[in-house]
Amino acid sequence: MKALVIRSAVVAATGGLIFGFDTAVISGAEKQIQEQFYLSDPALGFTVTTALIGTIVGALVTGRLADVFGRKKVLYAIGVLYVVSAIGCALAPTSSVEILQAFRFLGGLGIGASSVCAPIYTAEIAPPKFRGRLVGLVQFNIVLGILVAYASNAVIRTILGDDANAWRWMLGVMLVPAVLFLVMLPTVPETPRWLAGHGDLTAARATSERLCSTTAEADAQMAEIEESLAAEQGQARTRFYTRGHRKVILLAVAIAFFNQMSGINAILYYAPRVMQDAGASTNAAYLMSVAVGVMNLIATMAALTVIDRLGRRRLMLIGSVGYLISLGFMAAVMFYYESGDRSFDSTSSILVLLGLMVFIASHAFGQGAVIWVFLSEIFPNSIRGRGQALGSLTHWVWAAITSFAFPPIIGAFGGGVAFSIFFGFMVLQLLWVIKVMPETKGIPLEEMAERLGLETETVGATDPLAPKGH
Repeated sequence: MKALVIRSAVVAATGGLIFGFDTAVISGAEKQIQEQFYLSDPALGFTVTTALIGTIVGALVTGRLADVFGRKKVLYAIGVLYVVSAIGCALAPTSSVEILQAFRFLGGLGIGASSVCAPIYTAEIAPPKFRGRLVGLVQFNIVLGILVAYASNAVIRTILGDDANAWRWMLGVMLVPAVLFLVMLPTVPETPRWLAGHGDLTAARATSERLCSTTAEADAQMAEIEESLAAEQGQARTRFYTRGHRKVILLAVAIAFFNQMSGINAILYYAPRVMQDAGASTNAAYLMSVAVGVMNLIATMAALTVIDRLGRRRLMLIGSVGYLISLGFMAAVMFYYESGDRSFDSTSSILVLLGLMVFIASHAFGQGAVIWVFLSEIFPNSIRGRGQALGSLTHWVWAAITSFAFPPIIGAFGGGVAFSIFFGFMVLQLLWVIKVMPETKGIPLEEMAERLGLETETVGATDPLAPKGH
């Protein structure tokens, strides 16, 4: 595998690091933001969630933009959004929370766009036998960004203490990786698949030769690309919502839905609250959050070393079983604690921490490692951008829903009920993996549609899903 392939994958994955950082950094700043802006609880909730609203919009529009303007140009736009968001959030005047919300929304646009574009870019420059590990770098950097956010929050709080501007530094630190991302982007190429799809076969061929280890490998890659493009009759004319694509559409929606119904984002956002509700002190709860972040990173690294050997489906099976064990355990601990039984009062928070560690390891080794790889693989070339966008949109919509619903559910019914709800959905995920989910490891992208039994339709053809009479 050439150094250019690795460098290109690392650069794209840097967008994922900023994605993870921006997702988690608010957990350390939200209390001070509420105080500085004099926000009510609902206003604080909306301010925190403006980034999630941005991710939904970003995921919704980015697939089409990546198909039209190119993967690399969209990555540039993502870097600019991150830079503007970091500067704007750090300098937002406390006289107007709307300005802070607007810049958090821009950062969310970057996150949503990155969740669509970075995996597509990496999948299209990666050799099939290394694709899982290289696309998985995006997920690795997401969890690394989460850990860096927790750690930087802790460092800034240690240095500045209760300084009224500590939250500005927490949010503004994102400027460093964002600028680095923009500086590195000129060193990587556009993908040969996008170039060929837009008629620039000369540039596509030159890029393929730069990425492939041998001329024969480049010849084979270009032949596959040209054959698939000819069969699809042009990327811009391919329909998306057709019966022929129904299988991959449902697969994308299902894996993204189950990803969030595990409770992963809600638990990441509110991990300190969960552990405080189980009896931990405030300081201990934040240190425990860092431990959860470390476990997330370790399990992700482990998954990336085996995803191309064990396959996507097997990792999902292992992760699903781990979800059930950890969520069931945490639900039981919380039910006991909330029942008023204080026989293990001093250890309940430790038990919840152990459950969270198993939970986060299960997620990182299963869903966390697989989702972006799987979404980047299953769609045909002509609709990959739109397919990735659909999966990301589904992911972020349910992230917003679970993040909104988690605190009220805990407040009204307790943590035991919340974890039990997630447990029930993970039972359904296990059944879906066993009965429905296909294996995609090692299959060239140009052969994926045939392996999955898809049929491509173009504009002008009769759409079997269209309403009668139209």
